Amino acid sequence: MKDDILKALDVLKRGGVILFPTDTHWSLGCDATNEDAVARLLLVKKKEPGKRLLMLMENPALLERYVSDVPEIAWDLAEISTSPLTMVFSNTRNLPGIVMAQDGTVGIRFTREDFSRELVQRFRRPVLASSANYSGGQSPLVFMDIPDDILKAVDYVVTFRQDDPVPAVSSSIIRLGPGGRIEIIRE
Repeated sequence: MKDDILKALDVLKRGGVILFPTDTHWSLGCDATNEDAVARLLLVKKKEPGKRLLMLMENPALLERYVSDVPEIAWDLAEISTSPLTMVFSNTRNLPGIVMAQDGTVGIRFTREDFSRELVQRFRRPVLASSANYSGGQSPLVFMDIPDDILKAVDYVVTFRQDDPVPAVSSSIIRLGPGGRIEIIRE
């Protein structure tokens, strides 16, 4: 795992795109703060800008760096959630415009999976993560489900967990609104 982390970090720092395991699906990943890297990831995925994207972070304490006016409930949810939970926020900051959806939102998930947590922790910035499929297609349940064209299009494919037979699960998605209002997008 350590060698994979070092190689993936090198690619992320150079603005490249990686393929890596997360707490949900295998994902395409890049530096969420690098507009060119995000544009390249969207090109690999065949996804149009303006659609909601997800950033992985490992520490809720960093949330205020990228979201202004964090609802109080977000802190509790980040702490007590026992399964993958993506929180959708408005009022983002310190991010390139390409990361935001047309409605100005971005999804953030605090990963607890070993590889992605260590990767994000050592990278010290959020990592954009988007399931390793073409936009609108079926998310891969296991590594072997990833299309060959996607495997060839990225700069580095992580080897850790490639042989894991456990099918991926999607995260729950909620949108946090003013006054702590919660809208369930996906259970």
